[in-house]
Amino acid sequence: MAGSNTTEDVKILHEMGYAQELSRRMGPFQSFAVSFSIICIISGGLASFPIAMSTAGPWAATIGWIIGGIYALIVAAALGQIASAYPTAGSLYHWSTILGGRFWGWLTAYFNLLGLLFVIPAVNVILYGFIRDLFFAGMLGQDVSGWTNTTQYIWVAGISIAQALLNHFGIRLTTILTDFAGYLILVVTVILIGMFLMAAPSFNLTHAFELADKTGDAGGGVAPGGLGLFMAIMMCMLYPLFTITGFDASAHTSEETVDARNTVHKGMLHSVFWSLVFGFVLALSMVMALPAVYTALAADPKQTTLSADVMKGLAAIKGGPSPADMAVLGWSSFTVLFNTVIMPYTIGKVMAIGIIIANFLCALAAVTSTSRMIYAFARDGGLPFSNLLASVSPTYRTPVWAIWFTAILSVILVIITTPLNAFAALSTGCAMYLYMSYGMPIIAGMFAEGRTWTTFGTFRLGIFSRIFAFVTLLGTIGIIIAGHAFVPSIAAVAADPKANPPVAGTAFVPGLWYYTVGYLVILGILWFAIENRRFQGPPVTPEAIAKRQKAIAVREASLAKG
Repeated sequence: MAGSNTTEDVKILHEMGYAQELSRRMGPFQSFAVSFSIICIISGGLASFPIAMSTAGPWAATIGWIIGGIYALIVAAALGQIASAYPTAGSLYHWSTILGGRFWGWLTAYFNLLGLLFVIPAVNVILYGFIRDLFFAGMLGQDVSGWTNTTQYIWVAGISIAQALLNHFGIRLTTILTDFAGYLILVVTVILIGMFLMAAPSFNLTHAFELADKTGDAGGGVAPGGLGLFMAIMMCMLYPLFTITGFDASAHTSEETVDARNTVHKGMLHSVFWSLVFGFVLALSMVMALPAVYTALAADPKQTTLSADVMKGLAAIKGGPSPADMAVLGWSSFTVLFNTVIMPYTIGKVMAIGIIIANFLCALAAVTSTSRMIYAFARDGGLPFSNLLASVSPTYRTPVWAIWFTAILSVILVIITTPLNAFAALSTGCAMYLYMSYGMPIIAGMFAEGRTWTTFGTFRLGIFSRIFAFVTLLGTIGIIIAGHAFVPSIAAVAADPKANPPVAGTAFVPGLWYYTVGYLVILGILWFAIENRRFQGPPVTPEAIAKRQKAIAVREASLAKG
């Protein structure tokens, strides 16, 4: 029981200076499912498919997926080693504080928080797009051209409220839904793979691994052109890393997991591994099916997805367009592929519903993870209104204020970033900031292991520990470069109605550098003006832990009374 001092989990938590406030109801499968649901290959793996095709072409979706997935597995293993030693809800920032010091932990917390807060609106924007394009336009045949940014705000707000309510009423309900999401993702993925492969006009696998610079106009303007093939390869890593992220959810729910020291790392590793395997086959099947889109569009006299000039260029390709040629579909590559190849069948319509539900549950799990991080950071005094955000409902044993704070902030982020190229900024930002926060405790551990880091759990990497940490360091640098290159600033242009086709006016759109630099400036001011003196961080010294333990029994007893 959560209030008991007899279990090993509670004993470990007490030794780190924390009370058992949350309800421990999660087992090994639940720990896996909460991360697997956030990764959700039928969310990022589908919606960000254009990032792969419009950077380095089919190679990015296949070989690039494998490279990025293996890197994610290395990061998960390195984090799993630390999670086994320190199974807490604060996870990343707690680990960074222990291994790298108070400032390093505080900085980790804010990058992790920003990444997590970008995940929820990014997925909910994807979900909104699927509801609009797959359900209303694809299934019901409705004209959605009149849907505006306001429409998106209303939908995202409603979705966020529903996700917060489900989290509010207890981890048991949330885990039932995330368990279901795990099975749903696998079933939908397998059926989609079969349908895409049946639609593929050929099985020439050499086309599936074709490497080409598809940035700029060749990729429908998804990625900025003129940077060369090397940068195209760097940017294509955003495809697997945006998808295979959020697996720290297993760590953030450590205090709700039974036998956390032996379970959490397995949840992270298994969720990444199976996402890597099934995601690769799904990406391969989509690449092979892409040429079927041209056939479908050419047979439809009303098609407006591609211009007449582009269609004429595709028609002139001897032997028909290859998957690489279809990168010109740009951001619409997945939705057009699904609506032309999958949607006409009854099972296709069922798959559309399955994709929508899985994306809803993906963001639901992200709310769970983010609210636990906020709760843990707040109980150590790291956020404004910490006492409120760290409070736990005696009835539901959930951090209700942290849950609603998460939902409200995610909606505000959508409203702020939608006029500023929302999906590119949110999706790229969440991957970049999360992997930065993943790298920080791992890099600190590389220097601390065997020196100040002497407490270990049951999962050890041995001689691979520092090797994995160094690979993580290189990968973190790479994703920072790729993320900022992929979302550049876009200069304002005046409207030109006389052009053919007419050109709409565009306001200045700030690149991701603006987000990063602005965030760092705010954090710098906050740290040196206030937090350097005020913020004490998690208890890491024997004296601080002993001081915390005096209040543990009182806190647990008050929650036990309800």
